[in-house]
Amino acid sequence: MSVMNGDETHVDTSTFPFLAHKQPRPGQLEMIIDASKALENRGFHVAAAPTGIGKTAASLASAIAVARSRPNRTHVLFLTGRQSQHKIVIDTIRKINASLTDDYRSVKVVDVIGRESMCEVVDLFSGRCLCDANSAESTKAERKESLRSFILQQPRHVEETVSVSRSIGVCAWQTCRSTVKDVDVLVCDYNHVFADQIRESSLPAMGIDLENSIIIVDEAHNLPDRIRMTMERTITPTIVRNASMELEEHMGNLENLAKREDSRAVNHQLDQVSWAFEVMKAYRTALIKSFSAYHDLSGDEDEVRIDMNDFENLFHAACDQVEGLSGQMRIDTDIKKPDETSRGQRLMKLADILQSVQIEAESDEESSEPDAYRVAHILHSVCKYGNTTALCMVFSPKGREGRLTLHLLDPGLVSKSVFNNSGGSILMSGTLYPPKMYANLLALPEMNTSTVAYASPFAAQRRPVVVATDVTTKYTQRGPENTRAIRQHIQSLIDASPGNVAIFAPSYAMLDDIVLEADFKGVRRMEKEDRDMTKQDLDKMVDMLLREKRAGNKILLAGVFGARLSEGIDYHGGALDAVACIGIPNSPPSVLSKALKTYAEERFGRNLAWRYTVSQPAVNSILQAMGRPIRSIGDRALILLLDRRVTERTYAGCFPDDIKMYNASDKDSTYAFARRFFARVHPDRTLDTE
Repeated sequence: MSVMNGDETHVDTSTFPFLAHKQPRPGQLEMIIDASKALENRGFHVAAAPTGIGKTAASLASAIAVARSRPNRTHVLFLTGRQSQHKIVIDTIRKINASLTDDYRSVKVVDVIGRESMCEVVDLFSGRCLCDANSAESTKAERKESLRSFILQQPRHVEETVSVSRSIGVCAWQTCRSTVKDVDVLVCDYNHVFADQIRESSLPAMGIDLENSIIIVDEAHNLPDRIRMTMERTITPTIVRNASMELEEHMGNLENLAKREDSRAVNHQLDQVSWAFEVMKAYRTALIKSFSAYHDLSGDEDEVRIDMNDFENLFHAACDQVEGLSGQMRIDTDIKKPDETSRGQRLMKLADILQSVQIEAESDEESSEPDAYRVAHILHSVCKYGNTTALCMVFSPKGREGRLTLHLLDPGLVSKSVFNNSGGSILMSGTLYPPKMYANLLALPEMNTSTVAYASPFAAQRRPVVVATDVTTKYTQRGPENTRAIRQHIQSLIDASPGNVAIFAPSYAMLDDIVLEADFKGVRRMEKEDRDMTKQDLDKMVDMLLREKRAGNKILLAGVFGARLSEGIDYHGGALDAVACIGIPNSPPSVLSKALKTYAEERFGRNLAWRYTVSQPAVNSILQAMGRPIRSIGDRALILLLDRRVTERTYAGCFPDDIKMYNASDKDSTYAFARRFFARVHPDRTLDTE
């Protein structure tokens, strides 16, 4: 497969026909081989793959090869939550095609993003868009086929497809979906696979069979939280009122339809919606009373956990009242139960009816989920997971009414069935560490899952990590002297660095207190993160950093762990020379964080629960920030960790084994180390060859 020649590995590329690089990068071959072995057995490969390995190319090389070897048509679903990564995937597939011999047909791909970004106007309830509203109907099929041919001709970025579609008056979203059945790779968001309703409606419509699909999950460290976020819903008396109004409008539409058609099916559906409407009215009355009690229960607390049985029983009481079972009300002769269902089944029936609501949206309304669908989602979750301890209902008194929020604590309950029903998967990230933890969190089958943490291809001397041992952000040890010491370390880093420096803090409040209120010398200006930054803003940010660096200026970039500047941006070309990480980004205490830890103790034991819910997520946020300036093998950067706690056992054991830390006891030590590093180690663009 390969032979060693001095310090270089020369590979027979015919062994890996879908490899985008002429020669594999360090660690890339190992990842391709490991992933291929797992996929050949319809298994799962969890890869902590540091920047520089070329994990996008490695995952595609193995997944496409295995997909092509299967007897049934197999799609590769490349899932990513970042639009910037879409471009990287498409560019990688272009390189694959450019390197293929005549023995292999080219790789075809469809790139899709959210419909709201592909269609100019979408009616949320009807699902119709206006992309081709002003185009001739007689040429619609011809124009759609023209766009389809454009997509299949060569790998296209979604922006290219949308641009062409608008120029010829065709819906890009619909055309892309209808083209997927004829391609090898679909690039899309996590929700297409891990949001139940989207998956069940979109994959079959695109001609995708999950069983005959290989799933690549990029930035997979985000997947557990993305699943939790997708499952999260809020309910208030106002939301219930709006859902009732949507039901009432839907009921009116059905009544008009019944007058025209007088069919048994329509009349039966009308009976169901009428029953659901009365239940929701009764439920809202009860919910208002419950909210009053929840406000009293919360007292001075910001939030309080609500018993799931109490929440579920409130719906049952509303059903009983409408059905005349509670003694408080007799069923009206005009209100009929949907059919004879058991107590457990009727909540699912109510959810299905709410999910079936169809009304006309106002033309000036913003696109958002109908409130009937929100309540339906909550009921579906209660019916599906209510008999477990994996659901957590939290009441917050904030806002005009307060709010109830439903959280799913265990993302594995969603991901397990998805992965088990798929044709195998590669999960990868530079901070998927430790990979075994993510395999556990996502409930991957132990016997059919490989987990590997690959060594970084960067020489340790090109990315040293310095720990300031005289500072901390531990709450009990904060104070003016500690803040002054942190600022002095940052100033030393700025003084010794030849270019731009980024600083990341656990919160905007701490960022303001330590960084924004300081007066750092030697920088042209400070750029602070804005919560409303768009992808275009981020792209301009990198261009600005490179431009200022070429002009000999220094920019101080200030952001927050877990936000756009520390995770969602690629500082290519050596845009950053150094990164300072202030503190440890532990989540603040909350009802939800306590519930997550308690649930993790039940599932994984006390020792792993602390690591899985507290220390490892915090360290992984630091690792994400640490990786910002190191985007290619030729880069070099200095990392400064401004909290001595990272050297303690609780956190030190959460860092990858190949990270060596150097101690700096004061600002002068930081300056001396940084000055020696930048004098000795320089960017080497000759190492960046593909």
